[in-house]
Amino acid sequence: MKEAPQDMPPGLGFLKALVTILTLVLIGGLITVIWLLVTRVPEMAAREPMLPPAIRLDGAVPTAVTLGRGWTAVVTEDGRILIFNDDGTLRQEVRVE
Repeated sequence: MKEAPQDMPPGLGFLKALVTILTLVLIGGLITVIWLLVTRVPEMAAREPMLPPAIRLDGAVPTAVTLGRGWTAVVTEDGRILIFNDDGTLRQEVRVE
């Protein structure tokens, strides 16, 4: 079996350094993304959905909010989907069974 050459070509050392630096940057980026997911997602999941100020739910608890052009849909805990105009008036109510 042949032995590996001791001397590397001139550009190979630079390429090896670049690959090592890229590996370290990728590992650092992956750790950062995992850290952000672990610290931020539980905060966001615990918050109640934000409603536009014109909408009044009269005691219903929202579980999801969807904004569209000219309307806002609110899903409530009691199994209803309420669709409001931009001015806060109720446009449609749908019961989910």
